Amino acid sequence: MKKLLVALSASLALFTAGASAHGPATAVHGGVVQTAADLQFELVAGQDGVAMYVVDHGKPADSSRLSGKLTVLNGTEKTESELKPAGANRLQATNVRVGKGAKVVAMIRGTGDTPVTLRFAMP
Repeated sequence: MKKLLVALSASLALFTAGASAHGPATAVHGGVVQTAADLQFELVAGQDGVAMYVVDHGKPADSSRLSGKLTVLNGTEKTESELKPAGANRLQATNVRVGKGAKVVAMIRGTGDTPVTLRFAMP
């Protein structure tokens, strides 16, 4: 009976250690982070638009094959803009303003067979 308890305790310890292996997503550029398709997407609002940084398991992901559409809801105002590659791991949407409390939906193509949809709530 004691051997069974020891074996059970050891196996539970292994499973709980693996569950926290990735940890929470952290914002490197001061934005809001969402995870989908094994990638982290950080949305950062700026003066001239929105930047979205893409990270794959802690390393900058190649964004040259990615594209998408950004929809921003600022209260009752709805704005749409195309997301285009703008650097090593960055997508850029211009002519869009993201205010406090805005809701943002991003649809990203190029991550696989189906587009990835992300939802952000800006603080």
